[in-house]
Order: sequence, then structure tokens, then C-alpha cells
Amino acid sequence: MVLQNVVQQVVTGLGYELVEIERSAGGVLRITIDWPWAPGAAEPQFITVEDCERVTRQLQFALEVEGVDYRRLEVSSPGIDRPLRGKGDFERYQGSLVDVVLKAPIGKEAAGVAGLGAGRKKFRGVLERVDGPEAVPDRWRIVWSDEPAVKPGAKVGKRRRPVTLQALEFALDELREARLAPVVDFKGRGSKPAELPPTKNDVLDGRQPLAADDSD
Repeated sequence: MVLQNVVQQVVTGLGYELVEIERSAGGVLRITIDWPWAPGAAEPQFITVEDCERVTRQLQFALEVEGVDYRRLEVSSPGIDRPLRGKGDFERYQGSLVDVVLKAPIGKEAAGVAGLGAGRKKFRGVLERVDGPEAVPDRWRIVWSDEPAVKPGAKVGKRRRPVTLQALEFALDELREARLAPVVDFKGRGSKPAELPPTKNDVLDGRQPLAADDSD
């Protein structure tokens, strides 16, 4: 608790967001920081080496004063597999490709309804908020297709069978872990995939049927 409080105060006091604290068996203390984000705000700049050095210097002093034991301190920015810790992170990364791990595996009844494998706990898909007049507050879902994507430059015809999408709906307290999927984006930070193709019978949010085929 002392460690959490000291690190939180130092990081936020310097204007950053505390993403994660990790302790290794070898005494390494790893602190991950990011720039704060608010709904409607532009995506802030990247964390730089200078930012990490600034936080490191202040943490070294604060941890020594509080008598926190560690062998080596490492301060870094989030990687491409950034953890998603709370509602703010989920709002920030809507539309991103994410990996989620459930606390409890999918049961047989739920698996039958959703078309998922019973006992499954790990999923990857595009993160979406569950909206609508009857939606339960703070419900989320990930949407994906198990069918192979059309290769870039491939000819797409008009009679291709619509892609089948799958969806998993959840509340944040049902998750053991959630992270951005480690997908390299050379155009910028994040895991923003292309929009998933719509399905013929998709009732998730009113997507239109796909009229495409790879054989004409």
C-alpha cells in the first residue's frame, strides 16, 4: 500500500498517469506511465525518454524517503500490449483490437447461445460499448470474425457469402485481464484495425449486409 501511494502521488503530481506497477523476484521495480486522457480530448503525445527520466529521479528520492526496498527502478511507457485497467481506458480505446481474459470460463448454456466454445476464457476482438435504450450501463463487448480476412489487393466479387461475426458481451468486473492486442501500427500508436465487415444477419448495432465476393 505504501508503494502504491508513493508512486501514485509522484506520477500524478508530475502530470502523468500511472498505468502499472510490477515487482519482479529479482528486486526490479517497473513503473509504467502514460499521459492522462479525457473523453473528447485529442490523443496526447507519446511518452519520451525525458519523461521517464524525470519520473525516475523523483521516484528514487520519494522511495528512499519512505524506505521502500528495491534493487533497480525502471520507468517506461506502455507497450503495444498496454493493459486496460478501468472504465476510462475502455472509453479511450473503443474501436481498438483487444485481448480479454474472463475470470470464469464460458458456460455450456452461454456457449450454445453465443456460438462460442464452452470453457473458453480468452478472446480477441474489436472493443465496443453496448449502447441502446435497454442497454445495461457500463456493458462492453468485443466483436470478431474467425474467417480469414481478404488479402490486400485481392479481387472481391459480388456473390461472396457475408462474413459471420461473433460477439462477447461483458462487464468490467467479469474480466481478469484486458490489454491492447500487440498489433504493430506503423501509422501511429494503438491497435486500431480496419472496421470489421458487416454480416447479413448482424443485429448488434444495425450494420448493413456485406455485398462482396472473391469469385466473380
